Amino acid sequence: MNKKFGYCGLNCSECDAYIATINNDQDLKEKTAKLWAQLNNTPITADQINCEGCKGDGAKTYFCGFLCQIRQCASKKDLENCGYCEQFPDCPTLKTITDNNPQVLANLKEL
Repeated sequence: MNKKFGYCGLNCSECDAYIATINNDQDLKEKTAKLWAQLNNTPITADQINCEGCKGDGAKTYFCGFLCQIRQCASKKDLENCGYCEQFPDCPTLKTITDNNPQVLANLKEL
């Protein structure tokens, strides 16, 4: 599988929602929905687990499509990813993800 990265540097090709969507894997969608519902303490159903990555016009999870401030910012600035931003790597918006996943900084530096 080719690697596909989001604006923030997350590797979409390793995300269960992305994998389940492109493989039309209903069992993985159900497993992912259950886990994400527990982690986020909110109801999430398998039919909500549809994502083709945050870039482009394809399907996105609700968070990625409507709530992600990183996606909104990078898209508004017409950036390929946050690594091209003048505020990188010290952006407070990007910090929301880099604090919990330092791999994204490495990814953005390589992209």
